[in-house]
Amino acid sequence: MAGIYIHIPFCRKACHYCNFHFSTSLGTIDRMVDALIREMDLAAGFLEGAAGAGREGAAPRSSGTAAGAGDAGRKGAPHVGTVYLGGGTPSLLPDTALQRLLDAVRHRYAVAEGAEVTLEANPDDIGAEKLEAWKRAGINRLSIGVQSFRDADLQWMNRAHNAGQAREAIRAARAAGFDHDSIDLIYGTPGLSDDALKENLAEAIALGCPHLSCYALTVEPRTALDKDIRRGKMPPIDPEVQARQFLLVMDTLKDAGYEHYEISNFALPGHRSRHNSSYWQGVPYLGLGPSAHSFDGRNRRWNVSNNALYLEAIAKGEIPFEVEALTPVQRLNEYIMISIRTMEGLDLERVEREWGKAERGIIEQQAKSMEAKGWMLSAGSNRILTKEGKLFADGIASDLFFEEPAAGEADPG
Repeated sequence: MAGIYIHIPFCRKACHYCNFHFSTSLGTIDRMVDALIREMDLAAGFLEGAAGAGREGAAPRSSGTAAGAGDAGRKGAPHVGTVYLGGGTPSLLPDTALQRLLDAVRHRYAVAEGAEVTLEANPDDIGAEKLEAWKRAGINRLSIGVQSFRDADLQWMNRAHNAGQAREAIRAARAAGFDHDSIDLIYGTPGLSDDALKENLAEAIALGCPHLSCYALTVEPRTALDKDIRRGKMPPIDPEVQARQFLLVMDTLKDAGYEHYEISNFALPGHRSRHNSSYWQGVPYLGLGPSAHSFDGRNRRWNVSNNALYLEAIAKGEIPFEVEALTPVQRLNEYIMISIRTMEGLDLERVEREWGKAERGIIEQQAKSMEAKGWMLSAGSNRILTKEGKLFADGIASDLFFEEPAAGEADPG
């Protein structure tokens, strides 16, 4: 079943490392919620088209606007298995706004019984009353932006919470019945020793967190962190330290019983993120809000990353987006890139079925050199990265990529 992602483009303050689209000006929250609901109507046919999306007849990349009107509550509405409210900081929305958004989704889509409904939440927003309101709205999974259990780390990140609030937020969520929560942790940060990272992981395990998303600190252009490094105020990121700490994360969480089911994601059995897993499996999804991305099986589109322009366009009955139709080669390369990041790996039988026997043979041959280096292993028709191979996942994917055929040559798939 398809998924729905709703981007809430507001934060109380800017984290020094973050380049996601958001605004710290909160005066347009009510207008934004109205616009998000309006976009659901304007995009009414997107997931209907995704269900039968073919693989031929792709159009070139373009930009523009889409207009239309939905028939709320119509029979035969697209089936939705996951809803994810991300951002930004969705947890800062008023309870009534979250309720309106989720009611609007249910009114327009056939949301499956037991659907996973996730809210990204900052620890400083989590309290008993909020948690109960979120449960009433139908939220059943929290993704909590902890990042670290060390105040020194949180201060240089410019996070709005402290370590004590992070611990209390996790305990409060568990007490309120949120048993499928996830937390984010960042490693490879300036001043984070291996011992300190071990303490962070030990604390997450002791708190009973069933899902952890662990990310290496990335220096994104034009962020405060990028500027501080270029000005010499902050030491540059050491890739050797990050690689060593990634191995530490993998070993520690494996010993604690977590599945390393995607490069950055670890879960106790039964606690994988269903929404994110659908991305990695190529399931269609609709993204709503400024900067949100959508995928219908053969085309990707993304909304403008500007709150004012988004609100202006939606008010006119238009969705401001750009779209790129993926060629067969691009779809194959995306499958390679995404699949090798997962614990199931790259399925050669799927490659042959969807793109061709020749493409399977090429990948199979190239994978042999990865196996010889100890970076990949065979499991039936699947090719899976080893622990050491995960250190080079991006490079391995790049080596397996196909080039677009020259004019007159056959296109795979």
